[in-house]
Amino acid sequence: MGNAHGDDCRGAGDCEDFVFAKYFTLRELGIAEDRLRMTYVRATVGGAGSGVSQAHMVLSYYPSPDAVPLVLDNLISEIRPATGRPDLAPVFSFNMQGVFVGGASQASSPVDRVSRWRELLLRMRSEGYTP
Repeated sequence: MGNAHGDDCRGAGDCEDFVFAKYFTLRELGIAEDRLRMTYVRATVGGAGSGVSQAHMVLSYYPSPDAVPLVLDNLISEIRPATGRPDLAPVFSFNMQGVFVGGASQASSPVDRVSRWRELLLRMRSEGYTP
């Protein structure tokens, strides 16, 4: 599953970096692990019906295990429920518990299959931070 995209998350910084920063900030503030997932999506660009999409990553917050998640996205400032983001089609999500395919509520594989995440955790641990 590696890095799902190359240069698709353009802007002030890489979308994965924004998501990782939000994830660790919320975890440090006490938000439970099972409430947060980093989610790779296909984002429709150029307006509805454009047919053009790109790989993108957002942070999903689940108020309860079966709730529709809220989407924290660096491309827009407004936090909306996933149902209010028809421009985003989830591919897979992950957290420390594992990888979730589509809208699954149970992890289907270990998180170490996501190479960028694994590399980040190794780098953090080498600097003395254990999430």
